[in-house]
Amino acid sequence: MLAAARDAAAALASPPELLAVTVLTSMNQSQLSATGVDRSPHDQVALLAKMGWESGIRGFVCSPQEAAALRALTGPEGILITPGIRPASSDIGDQQRIATPTLALQQGASYLVVGRPITQAPDPALAAEAVLLEIAEALAIAPTE
Repeated sequence: MLAAARDAAAALASPPELLAVTVLTSMNQSQLSATGVDRSPHDQVALLAKMGWESGIRGFVCSPQEAAALRALTGPEGILITPGIRPASSDIGDQQRIATPTLALQQGASYLVVGRPITQAPDPALAAEAVLLEIAEALAIAPTE
């Protein structure tokens, strides 16, 4: 399936970047087990990402808790999209595997998905500005490779 998607995208004049979803950030060990998967979320994410990488997929959606392991697998070429981003003062909601914007970037995230901490804030514009400021600060102090 992954190879077929890769081949279909490669045949296009302007191919999209394909993203493989690993394990939803709202799933914990017991929820994953309920689907018949006996591996930990971390191990399942690693397995799915390895399969995707070997099939030519270069983008992955993963929790920030797995970003470092996927960054080690993909090197700088991989694109890591991390939902479950919560500023320190935010409610975690239904998310199980979360991190702050700073920690997610330190773990190797390429892009951050921040939803409810902004959309459900009393002042969404102010909440978005605070997240952007944290990201800017994290990138300014991030070690360079």
